[in-house]
Amino acid sequence: MQTNKADRPWIVVRGAGDLATGTILRLHRCGFKVLALECADPSAIRRKAAFCEAVWQGSTTVEGAVCRRIERAEEAAAVSAAGEIPLLVDETCAAAKLLHPAAVVDAILAKRNLGTHRGMAPITVGLGPGFTAGQDVDAVVETMRGHKLGRVILEGTAIPNTGVPGNIGGYTAERVIHAPAAGPMEFVPDETGTLIDIGAVVRKGQCIGRVGGVEVLATLDGVLRGIIRQGYPVTKGLKIADIDPRLEQVHNCDTVSDKARAIAGGVVEALLFLAEECGIPLL
Repeated sequence: MQTNKADRPWIVVRGAGDLATGTILRLHRCGFKVLALECADPSAIRRKAAFCEAVWQGSTTVEGAVCRRIERAEEAAAVSAAGEIPLLVDETCAAAKLLHPAAVVDAILAKRNLGTHRGMAPITVGLGPGFTAGQDVDAVVETMRGHKLGRVILEGTAIPNTGVPGNIGGYTAERVIHAPAAGPMEFVPDETGTLIDIGAVVRKGQCIGRVGGVEVLATLDGVLRGIIRQGYPVTKGLKIADIDPRLEQVHNCDTVSDKARAIAGGVVEALLFLAEECGIPLL
């Protein structure tokens, strides 16, 4: 077993939203050498639990792990050696040609394949629908809530996207708020004058923001688990906020979700299984 992390091969993860962050964090803590790739303008709403915020801020921390934006793939090794997770804006996974990763994990969760193929690395894993194990990737990890969440699929596809969010506290589609208009996201103050942001307890019908001058109203009572960053130029219909009806979740808005952790476990299983099959040492 290799003992020097610098000598380990790269694991490239495409995407760094909140669900992808669960995978990136798990791999990082397990000792894998991870590089995260993101788009230039990520629209994550669970910003406090998403490494993609490093695109905007330069660096961000989730559960004690620091993710730092780099400008060139050549900078990744130094950031990794410092114990942090490098993140590169690279929508086409061009870094794979330079770093020759042992594995590429597509965690974009776009419900379709945005270009990941088996030629990118000896091991390829896709999360959720849009991939076929044995064809465009080596393995697929199920992302649908329920009995199969996190399961590794070595032949075939994940459950098709239903378009309906998972049931939490008896609510499904009501939990998710979409932009009523196009324009920059504008935060608004609550009755105390504090800007409403992630972690706020809101009431059904309460104005929690504005888009293009149009009020965004809370769809149920609960905790504002996520809201797109202030000033983001949203399009009409874009997912911009998420309310959790479970008030006890107010303390968990900045941590990786149970769903993300289950998916992350599936990714680790897939990587280790396929590495054993291929005879590729990852650690």
